[in-house]
Amino acid sequence: MGQSQELGSARVRALVSQMTHEEKIAQLGAYWVDQGDELVAPMAGELASSTRYEDATRHGIGHLTRVYGTRPVDPAERAGWLWEEQRRLQTDTRLGIPAIVHEECLTGLAAWKAATFPTPLAWGASFDPETVEEMARLIGDSMRTLGIHQGLAPVLDVIRDPRWGRVDECIAEDPYVVGTIGTAYVRGLQYAGVDATLKHFVGYSASRAGRNHAPVSAGPREVADVLLPPFEMAVRDGGARSVMNSYAEIDGVPVASSSAHLTDLLRDEWGFDGVVVADYFSVLFLQTMHAIAGDAGEAARLALTAGIDVELPSTEAFGEPLLELLRNGGIDEAVVDRAVVRVLTQKERLGLLDETFESPPSSIDLDSPASRAIARRLAEESVILLSNDGMLPLGSPQRVAVIGPNADSSEALMGCYSFANHVLAHHPGIELGFEIPSVLEALRAEFPSAELTYAPGCGVDDPDRSGIPEAVAAASKADVAIVVVGDRAGLFGRGTVGEGNDVESLELPGAQRELVEAVVATGTPVALVLLTGRPYSIGWALDGESPPSAVLQAFFPGEEGGPALASVLSGVTNPSGRLPVSLPRSAGSQPFSYLHPILGGPNEITSASSAPTRPFGFGLSYTSFEHSDLRVDPEAATNDSFRASVSVRNTGSRSGTDVVQLYARDVQASVTRPVAQLLGYLRLDLESGAEETVEFDVPTTRLAFTGLSGERIVEPGTIELWVGASCADKEATASVELTGAVHLVVPEDRRSTTAGVRSGVRIG
Repeated sequence: MGQSQELGSARVRALVSQMTHEEKIAQLGAYWVDQGDELVAPMAGELASSTRYEDATRHGIGHLTRVYGTRPVDPAERAGWLWEEQRRLQTDTRLGIPAIVHEECLTGLAAWKAATFPTPLAWGASFDPETVEEMARLIGDSMRTLGIHQGLAPVLDVIRDPRWGRVDECIAEDPYVVGTIGTAYVRGLQYAGVDATLKHFVGYSASRAGRNHAPVSAGPREVADVLLPPFEMAVRDGGARSVMNSYAEIDGVPVASSSAHLTDLLRDEWGFDGVVVADYFSVLFLQTMHAIAGDAGEAARLALTAGIDVELPSTEAFGEPLLELLRNGGIDEAVVDRAVVRVLTQKERLGLLDETFESPPSSIDLDSPASRAIARRLAEESVILLSNDGMLPLGSPQRVAVIGPNADSSEALMGCYSFANHVLAHHPGIELGFEIPSVLEALRAEFPSAELTYAPGCGVDDPDRSGIPEAVAAASKADVAIVVVGDRAGLFGRGTVGEGNDVESLELPGAQRELVEAVVATGTPVALVLLTGRPYSIGWALDGESPPSAVLQAFFPGEEGGPALASVLSGVTNPSGRLPVSLPRSAGSQPFSYLHPILGGPNEITSASSAPTRPFGFGLSYTSFEHSDLRVDPEAATNDSFRASVSVRNTGSRSGTDVVQLYARDVQASVTRPVAQLLGYLRLDLESGAEETVEFDVPTTRLAFTGLSGERIVEPGTIELWVGASCADKEATASVELTGAVHLVVPEDRRSTTAGVRSGVRIG
């Protein structure tokens, strides 16, 4: 990042030079226009500003918070208000600077009537960055049309513990998958002209015991080698324009006050030249939750000095407390100016300084046919077949019992940050504003000639078991039973998964396991469908004495999730999803990651096994694939790359999609290394009997790690490689010898762990 970038353009510098203290401070804050009693952010009721809007914007304002996404407002009507308000800021404030409008957009634009796409954990299950990028472009187009400039997505936290409530917002437990898919989302959103915001930088998902807002005890090596790479990829390769800090404190230092992370690493080492925004209320948390600041002014000084430029969602610490510091010399004005320049540079780049706001959209389709097509494709690609004794595909059954608390629930198809579960839950009686057929409705459409009987059996998280006999009776009279169980996403105790809904057990909530086992006991073939936001401990349903005939896992598949699941059950769609996170054996074996060293796996000197029920990358198909003839360059310099090719053949009787996965293990290193590490992946469509070769170009720096000196290095030595159906399946094997001196990975090294979103190519 050059000095000229830091100082901004001549136009920005001229603006800053004529600003009063009040006008500078105004650009570093936000106002939540619609904030009411609804709890849609942590401690919002306690910390939200009581300042009148007119007073808060008297000298201008940096951001307007969730103009569309706080309450169910008609998008076109709201756009008219927003255009008028932006014109008011231009005419009624001295400098006439409009506001940036930011919104949540994790599963689509979080606004009434907007398309709801699969949750990020489903993106990871698809292993399809190209489709995720298409989705993000569509989301960005809707946002830009509505005058929204910044999206608070993607989440690049690497999953470390499935007990954590926000797992459904994350992409995977593998940093390379998180980085490639997250970077694709960034590119798509920013192609549409909306700034992506990487969150939560960094460490948020590594909290102790999977508890939200809990301390993080990760060492510098885990932070550097596991938690940081996705952010680096999105900054270096994706050109991300905004970053949001993590609520976490790492080894006693809150990230919101860490210049080591927010300035030294992010800006000085990685070259990030965008804007860092505070996660909601995280500046005040330095006083109220971390207790490293004595008052709001000190919290503002710590955060601003560390590198946070804008306080969200409202102006508390960066308001009067910061203004008082500035007047009294309690903070260097150059620190304030630095943040102001960054905010104004963002506004200049977004065109806000020249926008006339003349023609707001009179109508807009936020759930277009193109959006539904992408939602359907991503949902279908993300469904994971965990077991199948031959029951699936169903073909044309005559009598079908559809059972379970999630069978006839549209809400069960959507994640925590969907508008329906995040906002509409506070507004009972308001329609969703878009079509989202439940699994039951989709099955009726998929099997129009079948006789369908429905019985919920029990609630999602309800001890009442009185409905189980009815479900058993329905199953007993059917040819097949489809039992749909899982989660209900919500916030802060209003669901079984989602922000603030952390758990101590990984058993299915409520009486759902009892329901499944009772239906299986009837002897009717059972297809178990899991609609969840986290992986559950379901070994009993996969490897138990009397398991269901088939098990499908879907991570909140969105508005087209019902039809997608129905098409997989019928056989119209061949399942191709793969586990983006290990399927846990139990809560007691957590935290667990497939990226564990030898001592992190099962062994003979402990009676507590950490082995997952199903490994990372696992997923079955209605056809079969064979991987053979893995060919690898025999050696490669530590500062170079190597090629690996593998033959993939569809050995089954129907067409299907394989997710080709290349793994590695560093046989001997100066610090302990994982027993498996994903180096590349590619979705490959193959007709029955067809064979193709997939080639991976792997920078050796994808094998980089933090050495004993604390620097990232690539060491010479033997690397074992394999391709298989999961991280645990060594179907085709080879090795490469890394040669030469230890290679120090430097910021200018473009063939780093961030190189390339696309991991492999088909060559014939």
